[in-house]
Amino acid sequence: MKATGIVRRIDDLGRIVIPKEIRRTLRIREADAIEIFTDGEGQIILKKYSPIGEMTDFARQYAESLAQVSGHAALIADRDQFIATAGGYRHLAGKPISRQLDEKINHRETVIASKGDRGFIPVSEDGGEIYIHQMIVPILCEGDVIGSVMLLEDDNKSKMGEVEQKLVLSAAGFLGKQMEQ
Repeated sequence: MKATGIVRRIDDLGRIVIPKEIRRTLRIREADAIEIFTDGEGQIILKKYSPIGEMTDFARQYAESLAQVSGHAALIADRDQFIATAGGYRHLAGKPISRQLDEKINHRETVIASKGDRGFIPVSEDGGEIYIHQMIVPILCEGDVIGSVMLLEDDNKSKMGEVEQKLVLSAAGFLGKQMEQ
């Protein structure tokens, strides 16, 4: 564990304030769910809760199936990081999503773009991907954005169309419904 040097007092209602710098660094937003853990040594551990992260194994299998059917790289992310990758870009598993991707999914925007288009965005923080085409759809659960499904293609001849769009929309809808149960 890393010490921050920040000390906060609990108020009369049992609340504690998480400093803005820590919230910004860890991408904790207003209304985000926080999971609380304790250990035998009296420590309280707060962890940002990812509902889609609860179904990582299922998401991996779904990404594999989506990649096989579409012939493109398939990625599934929660609001912070990639939780499943298939058909390429495996190095992104567990890595943070880009700020631009975060903004797009928070605004519930679907992104269909090719490199050079105005709407084209990097999907990861390091931006080291070489894809040329992207299709990104937010995953909604009970009206809240919980992540996104993406198809990426690095072959200029394999532009994505209506079939891929329907696949990604279907995947995002299905994953959102799974989380509601």
